[in-house]
Amino acid sequence: MSDGVFLAILLAALMNAIWNSAIKVGGDKIAVMALTTLIGSGLSLVALPFVGVSASTDWPLLALSIGIHTAYHFALPIAYQHGDLGHVYPIARGGAPLLVTLAAAFMVGEVPSPGEIAGVLCLSIGVLAFAFQHRAQGGAHRGTLYAMAISLLIASYTVVDALGARRSESALGFAVLLTIGDGIATALIVLWWRGRAAFRVDGRTLSLSAMAGTMQIGAYWIAVWALAQAPMGTVSALRESSVSSWR
Repeated sequence: MSDGVFLAILLAALMNAIWNSAIKVGGDKIAVMALTTLIGSGLSLVALPFVGVSASTDWPLLALSIGIHTAYHFALPIAYQHGDLGHVYPIARGGAPLLVTLAAAFMVGEVPSPGEIAGVLCLSIGVLAFAFQHRAQGGAHRGTLYAMAISLLIASYTVVDALGARRSESALGFAVLLTIGDGIATALIVLWWRGRAAFRVDGRTLSLSAMAGTMQIGAYWIAVWALAQAPMGTVSALRESSVSSWR
């Protein structure tokens, strides 16, 4: 992994921690998430002419990824309704690198070296330690279950996005199409579920969502680009350094 990719992933990790914090502190977390992803879709549409849509884009993997990301967009705010950020976030992020490393080894033959395995294990154990420490202070059982489900969703979309980015002519183009699709899908489901009232928010919530949406798409564009450049397990592990960004 080059120094440029390494530093880009660390930046994405910081941005990821910021937008997750915004979802947690938002009043109606479902509404904040829907607005966040919808704003991200709007920004992605602006970027689309500059990255282009290639015929080589892996459309089935793109559709699968949009579905997984959309499920994640609902699981995350629900988890934050049942557990603190300091408990839910480390569990959700800490288990994903192990799952991604295993999937990458079996699916595409990305077998990590002993040193890389040790690094992933140390990072995951360290991240999960934050959650167990916080649980000792009073974490919610239901929040733990949601966080574990989110960890599985994160690992799933990481592997799918890595494969999609590598099989498409433009990894960034794949990422931009993804952030257009998942934001629109999330907003349509919320509109069907709660009606237009879900998007009637105050200025603070709108500003919070705009900031979170910008951070969210920036973080994931970088992540998808990095997944096309470096081993999945390594990228996933470095992204989870975001847990220490708000400690």
